[in-house]
Amino acid sequence: MNIDLKELTQLAPIFRELFKGYHISRSNPELYTQLSSQQDAYRALFKAQGFELVCDSRGFYYFVPEQMGAQVNKTAQRLALFTFILVEHLADQGRDPLAVLDGGSLGRDELPALLEKYRDLFLQAEVTTIEELEEKVMRRLTQLGFASEDNGIYRFLAPMHRFLDVCLSVQQDRDLAATLHSALPLPELVSEEPEEEPIVSLEAADDDLEDEEVALARAMAEEREAQEIDA
Repeated sequence: MNIDLKELTQLAPIFRELFKGYHISRSNPELYTQLSSQQDAYRALFKAQGFELVCDSRGFYYFVPEQMGAQVNKTAQRLALFTFILVEHLADQGRDPLAVLDGGSLGRDELPALLEKYRDLFLQAEVTTIEELEEKVMRRLTQLGFASEDNGIYRFLAPMHRFLDVCLSVQQDRDLAATLHSALPLPELVSEEPEEEPIVSLEAADDDLEDEEVALARAMAEEREAQEIDA
């Protein structure tokens, strides 16, 4: 596939965000529009550099992590557990979980009651205080593009479907187990090492990011030279 780099006008910011583990959705109109219009070119270019770009039909893009170590898995499980808790909490209140988690919102003032109600489950995720809930869960959701926050209101974005899919799968398994007169416990979290790492490290050093961008720039230059030779 011939790639015209002149058409990839947002290559640097798109790569930077995806490399950090961020999910690009319609909440980032400029980057999202560029990815949508040049989807095949971006996927081919990133694949050549060892990155798998996922283009979810529900309207978001992300990189698949190369490895899923204990810390990475722990973070993903923590966010999935929070989503599962929130689905049950909203259902108990008579609110439509899908309406809230698919573009709806949750106020910061609702977090204390949520933590108290599901304290035993949050304990599995090593979340025992409101500060830890905001730091380990809500901040991760916003940093990774699953939600945005404005004046104490968390608005959930399209990438939340990744965790909703997990919740629906677990619920289907529970329903099946119920018909067989057995119980399906909520999967326990892996608890190893203090402090978590994000799905793709958000705390990557600037030097590391620069090295990746230099490598990408070198690869793109080689691609351009190859195209000139072919021409």
